[in-house]
Amino acid sequence: MIAELLRLETSEAGTIGVLRLNKKVICYTFERPYLDNARNISSIPTGQYTCDRIQSPKFGKTFEVKNVPGRSHILFHKGNKLGDTSGCILIGNKVMEYGDERSILDSRTAFVNFLFALRNVDSFHLTIKEIY
Repeated sequence: MIAELLRLETSEAGTIGVLRLNKKVICYTFERPYLDNARNISSIPTGQYTCDRIQSPKFGKTFEVKNVPGRSHILFHKGNKLGDTSGCILIGNKVMEYGDERSILDSRTAFVNFLFALRNVDSFHLTIKEIY
């Protein structure tokens, strides 16, 4: 399994990217802007990570990004706007803008498709790159 999160754009309104599995785009991603990897307010640094399947008390079945320096509990989960994440990675099928606020839509469907694509996987290697 080759998993890549390719960040396409970033601003104070958030960071938009795409998640590719085996070189196929499966969804958009939405993260907070990068603020020196500060807990709860920053996206994580670019780099190489391991993601493990977990059962989150709040989000249910998902994957956790492991070995983020100085951080923990970084999850992939449903959500649409910046206020829905405290440093985790949101996934959706569409990117929209409402005034100055960026968001992603159709998060539930994207999350179901994400879990289905990884249905036989308990752990995967994730590369995060900026291509903007």
